[in-house]
Amino acid sequence: MSDVVIKGPDELDLMRHSGRLLASVFAYLDAHIEAGVSTMQINDLAEKYITHTLQARPASKGQYGFPFVLNTSLNHVVCHGMPSATKHLKSGDIVNVDITLEKGGFIVDSSKMYMIGTISPAAKRLVDSTYESMWQGIRAVKPGATLGDVGHAIQQHATANGYSVVRDYCGHGIGREMHEEPQVLHYGQPGKGLVLQKGMTFTIEPMINQGKAKVKSKRDGWTVVTSDKMLSAQWEHTIAVTADGYEVLTLRESERPPRIQ
Repeated sequence: MSDVVIKGPDELDLMRHSGRLLASVFAYLDAHIEAGVSTMQINDLAEKYITHTLQARPASKGQYGFPFVLNTSLNHVVCHGMPSATKHLKSGDIVNVDITLEKGGFIVDSSKMYMIGTISPAAKRLVDSTYESMWQGIRAVKPGATLGDVGHAIQQHATANGYSVVRDYCGHGIGREMHEEPQVLHYGQPGKGLVLQKGMTFTIEPMINQGKAKVKSKRDGWTVVTSDKMLSAQWEHTIAVTADGYEVLTLRESERPPRIQ
């Protein structure tokens, strides 16, 4: 617990501001992510918008030696997909765009799934169920709840819909550093793990697979794919624990949290 950084009101205000800016990056990209666009074009558009329009810093670039502003994880890529000038989106693709942004000394992190052209019903169901799973985890956040409660809520929804939860990667604390304590697992047992308290900030970012949970890394040292080459989806938000629940710091204006039966 001593390693978890609790943010005060002023720090949370700065994170809110960063969150609003990052939400605007996705709003800008919405008009550009379509069939025919290369994943490197998406990267370059985001970099120009973040640095020039927002006067902010793309926090992923240079982090751990990563050379790009964002990740583009396409179809069976689970996470950390590297942008490429030769990889063009086509109808039927699903792609996760994962972006971090720093402004005023504080970093936020969010990702969104894009469905390109006409996608299969099975792919759409995976994307929608993954979004719902993230929100089940978010809605479990409140002071006195545990990270096990959060992970269990995600896992329960994903498995009830016939999917598997990737266990090799997780959410994380965030603030002045991109990766802070605690680790936020997307599976778990109710009542277990770190007890949440007001002022904690962390990401919830489940990676949900159509097939098995097993993943492997490609030779580039970054790209992670499903071992069975079945589809994977991911959504992510940066969350703050409030006095009576949660606040989604990276919520997009166009976003409507799902109603889940």
